[in-house]
Amino acid sequence: MNERILIVEDEPSIALGLEVDLTLEGYEVVVVDDGVTAVKRALEEDFDLMLLDVMLPGKTGYDVCREVRRRKPHLPILMLTAKSHEAEKVLGLDMGADDYVTKPFSPLELRARIRALLRRSSSSEQTTFTFARFTLDLERMEVRCGEERLEFTLLEFKLLAALVQNQGHVIARDRLLDLVWGENVVVTDRAIDTHVANIRKKLGPDGSRLISSVRGMGYRFEE
Repeated sequence: MNERILIVEDEPSIALGLEVDLTLEGYEVVVVDDGVTAVKRALEEDFDLMLLDVMLPGKTGYDVCREVRRRKPHLPILMLTAKSHEAEKVLGLDMGADDYVTKPFSPLELRARIRALLRRSSSSEQTTFTFARFTLDLERMEVRCGEERLEFTLLEFKLLAALVQNQGHVIARDRLLDLVWGENVVVTDRAIDTHVANIRKKLGPDGSRLISSVRGMGYRFEE
């Protein structure tokens, strides 16, 4: 079965271009042009990815992203924005977007980003991850260096797992808070920084290389 993509775009010419291009690529495409309908369709139907414009009638793309992310945490969301300021990109990531493309964008770049997000999503069932000298096992909830089991607290393990599962991508601090501590839990950004520092220390010399800070945004895990 072809992957289903929900396109949320209120500019008719852009929506039509995306629909034609992605249909020719073999995707099953559904197009809506307002934020309220986008939330309804995304929550009531099964989609493999949502392509989401920022400026929409009814609800903004940021509002749509936040609402959908709460109910469907694993749905890949790729945001489209005409704004190139870093603050706008950070806000999108904070709301739970997985990636963003700035208009005007290259169709080739957009297709590549869609394929990358779909690959990440399809591998979400993976339970064991190896990196550097380590193995992270989601089922056993443990991290090993060779045969040695490393001692991680539950929060440290969940934080490291979230970073590893999103390897190569920046995860905003607010998104990490939702993934690790859960929604509606009041935790300061400093708490994340402290736990990351502890994780780096427990990973030894590889820690700082594997987990990098992205100023003003969050953290990225990269081997």
